[in-house]
Amino acid sequence: MPLLRNSLLSSNDSIVNDIASLHEMTFSNEIASTEKSSTSLTEKTGYQDSVYLNAASIFQGIHKEKPQDKILVKYGNGPFPLATDFKDERCQRLSYELAFSALKYQDVLENILIDSGTYPIESMPDELTSLVVVMLYDLQNRKFEACQNTDDEEPIAEVQEVARYLYSFKTKLAAALARCRIKHDALSIECILPETIRKQEQRASALPLFAWVNTLKVSLEEVHSALQKEGFTRVESLSKSDGYTYCLDTHCEDLLIFPSAVKEHLLTLELFAHYKLLLQDKSRSLAVHSVKSLLNMDDDVLIAHVGSGLTVAHMSVLTNQETSKVFVCGVKSATKEAELKNLFTQMECKNIELLHEDFTSIETTDHKLQKVKVILLLPRCSGLGVSNPIEFIINEHEEIELLRDLSQGSVAEDKLNVLAQQQLKELTRAMQFSKVQAVVYCTCSTYPEENEAVVTKALTSGAEGGKAQPYRLCPPVLPLCCKSEINTSAENFFKLELSDTSNSCFIAVLARERDPSETVSVKDVLARAAAKGLLDGIDFVKPPKKEEKKKKKQKVTPTKTATKEAAIQSKIQEFLDREMKPSKIDSDSSVSNIISSTSQKTINQTNDSTQLKKIAKPLSNSSLPVMLKNTPTSSSTQKVFERQRTVRKPKSEEKMMVLKPVEIVLPPVMMPYFNPQGNRSQISSNHYYYHWVGTKSGIYGSLSPSSSKKLVKSKEPSSSSTAKHARQWL
Repeated sequence: MPLLRNSLLSSNDSIVNDIASLHEMTFSNEIASTEKSSTSLTEKTGYQDSVYLNAASIFQGIHKEKPQDKILVKYGNGPFPLATDFKDERCQRLSYELAFSALKYQDVLENILIDSGTYPIESMPDELTSLVVVMLYDLQNRKFEACQNTDDEEPIAEVQEVARYLYSFKTKLAAALARCRIKHDALSIECILPETIRKQEQRASALPLFAWVNTLKVSLEEVHSALQKEGFTRVESLSKSDGYTYCLDTHCEDLLIFPSAVKEHLLTLELFAHYKLLLQDKSRSLAVHSVKSLLNMDDDVLIAHVGSGLTVAHMSVLTNQETSKVFVCGVKSATKEAELKNLFTQMECKNIELLHEDFTSIETTDHKLQKVKVILLLPRCSGLGVSNPIEFIINEHEEIELLRDLSQGSVAEDKLNVLAQQQLKELTRAMQFSKVQAVVYCTCSTYPEENEAVVTKALTSGAEGGKAQPYRLCPPVLPLCCKSEINTSAENFFKLELSDTSNSCFIAVLARERDPSETVSVKDVLARAAAKGLLDGIDFVKPPKKEEKKKKKQKVTPTKTATKEAAIQSKIQEFLDREMKPSKIDSDSSVSNIISSTSQKTINQTNDSTQLKKIAKPLSNSSLPVMLKNTPTSSSTQKVFERQRTVRKPKSEEKMMVLKPVEIVLPPVMMPYFNPQGNRSQISSNHYYYHWVGTKSGIYGSLSPSSSKKLVKSKEPSSSSTAKHARQWL
């Protein structure tokens, strides 16, 4: 790091010459273009005194503890005695950045204090050593320039005292810093950091901004129009996103991506000021969209941790405000509750209910949670997949201790085990809710111990109980947009790798296996189909009163109906015997089976009718049996056929009725066929039958050939086939 020459005291000319020569040095193997990250402070003139105090208070709670034999600098055992509240979000952000920077360079700064003779400081208690360290980092970052803060804030005596003390030792401190750089053969102080930390800083400086659209207040089209008026241009991909540009995310349809350089301008826009666009890490949007894909129209959601409230609000936006509720646990203080309610009111989220209990202590049989079908679990994790921890902690209200691990680039094994045990406890607790059908588990960790291992242990724990249906791991419910996502999806996990374009994200969807004895009612099927727009244009008409009276009459007089059916069946049998003789096919046994099956289901057939698709043309196949054009039919047969057609013809006012599916078994279908080589008719020895292939609900389907002896009828015979051959059983 370049050093300032003309700021040294005149009494130390020899030190000035040494440092001047060091300033001109070049290092053969370490020279690289190292840019300062977003957390570094360039061209600084100093902070407000309150920022120094808050940063020192944060550092006091998260600094690295060392063994007794390696302690060089003492920080005391108690909390920082001069902590103050943050004035605003900017003050909070600056305090976190200064504390985190001092934490990353804690070893270097302590060595500089010892080497320069600045420490120990007899006039200050050990608890104020944190203030000395954070102010030393800022002093060297300002190239040992005097603080020129012109803010109107009233000075704080302790801060001013430390500033004067350090400035009096600035020459010795600069020399100690130069010797430290020579020792590490480093061009700048940043080069002393481990490679993992340096890469993290580089990613943080390039990480784009993600903002989701609050569709309760504005549509996506209106957002595009507003951004265009502000000078933003929509591009197709993130690689082209530079300057005043933005693009749509590939995983979430309501997520926009902006370059990091436009953040200050974005926050001044009306879209952000009125909560129409919300900045949040992409991993949270991926989590709520995973939950959305599992929900029905009137299902409730339970979120295990409240966080900043933005995730809860996003979940509310994606659900139906009238029929669904979003429950969130862990809102303990009245201040937090009031803050969240104010946020949700401004965002127009009306279906959120706050719970004071922790997730692990809430009763699974709570009557309020009986409609909850999906649980969103965002447990506390190591956060090693986060490139910019300051933004993540502030936006998601994560614990400050996360900075200690991120400043080292790794997590101690014992702490990792503690985190994994707590995550497993919460996941197994989520599986104990008997009414819940799915659990979405999401972390920002890169450790398998917090991801795959936790999910595997939960699935094998049997936490759901012996009587409940077990859980299984489901494939990702989000779009797969790159090769790495496709590869990880083979394990039924969704993983977003840590990169320059996003933080890391791990998502697992655990769904309860369906009970085989469980049946879905027609009402539920139709409601879900209507919600998805599958029944547009289809009118459901209630049966006329005459039909209802007819049904009641049939229930009262079953003997009369059975007698009538027997007469019809005898005529059908007579017709079949006459028709099957010319074909010389021995099918007496099959016909008897068909007749018995038909007699059992004719009653339901006359009561329930389903409108099926007509077959425009008979299928043509060289192996189909041939029927003569002019087949003689008796007048009695024609009368029965016409009478049945009259009974089965739907009334004009009944356009479409979806009723209980009925299986009708009919005799073989004889299709007309003519040999292309001549007019001589032939009868094939192979007989083909047709059966109705439809969905379980029996609403849609098609005819397909089968070698079976069963045949499920279509709605009614086509006009051409009726003219050629009257089939009385239809």
